[in-house]
Amino acid sequence: MDHLPSLENFSSNGLVIIGSLIIIISYLFNLLAKRYSIPSVLLLIFLGLGMKGIVSATGLRVPELTPILEVLGIIGLIMIVLEASLDLKLAGEKRKLISRAFFTALVNLFISTILIALVMMVYIKVDLTTGLLYAVPFSIMSSAIIIPSVSVLRGDKKEFMIYESTFSDILGIMLFYFLISSLETESFGEMSLAVLLNLTLTVLVSLAASYFLIFLFQKIRTELKLFLLIAVLILLYALSKMFHLSSLLIILVFGLILSNRNIFFPGKMKKYLNEEHMVTIFDNFKMITLESSFVVRTFFFVIFGFTIVLTKLLDLKVWLVSILILGILYGIRWAWFRLVIRKDIYPDVWMAPRGLITILLFHSIPKSLVVAEFNTEILLLVILSSSILMAVSLIRYRKSGPKEPELVGSHTVSEAVSDSVSDEISEGNSYPEEDLQ
Repeated sequence: MDHLPSLENFSSNGLVIIGSLIIIISYLFNLLAKRYSIPSVLLLIFLGLGMKGIVSATGLRVPELTPILEVLGIIGLIMIVLEASLDLKLAGEKRKLISRAFFTALVNLFISTILIALVMMVYIKVDLTTGLLYAVPFSIMSSAIIIPSVSVLRGDKKEFMIYESTFSDILGIMLFYFLISSLETESFGEMSLAVLLNLTLTVLVSLAASYFLIFLFQKIRTELKLFLLIAVLILLYALSKMFHLSSLLIILVFGLILSNRNIFFPGKMKKYLNEEHMVTIFDNFKMITLESSFVVRTFFFVIFGFTIVLTKLLDLKVWLVSILILGILYGIRWAWFRLVIRKDIYPDVWMAPRGLITILLFHSIPKSLVVAEFNTEILLLVILSSSILMAVSLIRYRKSGPKEPELVGSHTVSEAVSDSVSDEISEGNSYPEEDLQ
């Protein structure tokens, strides 16, 4: 294959044309996704597969794209979490919604990780810790897919899914790096202390950096500052990762403080905040974050589709393991929603796609822990299947004519029902059927 001409020798003008066409096509995919509730990620992956087929047919040799995929994955993850955090509003009446989303993400993550780890131990014959390390990426929901797809959902469902997917990303990444660090420690107590110190230090650094950046950037009067802010955040992420901090938490905290300034700048602290100037900064920054996230996500999934080797999908074991993983993910999710959430659980149960973060974490497994027997095409099957299931559920939800819940005072009926359910659960009582009508 070395005698074949490479894409690396393709003319720069040709690469510019291809890149521009990919972005235009991705925009059209977004329009299709909104109209027909089909995740644009699926279309982007298939676009990458199609491009690979065309390249192979023309006899060009494909360069190694994994390093580019990893860089795009990191930047994409930062932009997606930042985009999500800028949309999250912290308010007293949303306390139960946020806590419900947090515990949904936490319980599903941990139980799924344990059960998938058992599958990994049998499949690739590894110890429990390595099995857990391979299981975590499968257990994390993809906010990169969910956030652009929830626009058709009712307001309360949309907020719940944004919170849950964001919490799933954060908790999953923390668990992943916790497992890696556990391999370097000798005892569980030492490991737990290290995690607690790490989390405390990360929160302190996050708060200090966030306040400093807000104070600094509202003083900058030049127009060229928003991409500078993004560059500083990416730098903070990279530096905190070098020091083994929970780097994604820094991005989340900054976004939350920026979008909830009235909460984080109470009383006399408001005099340090130029609200009129900050409103302009926030609106422009949110738009740039949205656009940047779109571009990075587009190229990430197209390149991922380009790297897929379809011939490996003929392996029966790949299909068996993928089906087991999907069964675990949706079985646990269905059980949790039926037992705890109880009411109005569709399409939420099927809103659990895997995507960017799953791929990124697999590429982050230390080389010393990489197991050659693991077939990465399992990733493709799980990602495609979970995205298709979400697409089907959204299409059915849309056809059923979703209605906004009726208002009861300042709360919605669904919030009132959900709050009552939570109260009944905490008191150990069953929820009265007539109250659900």
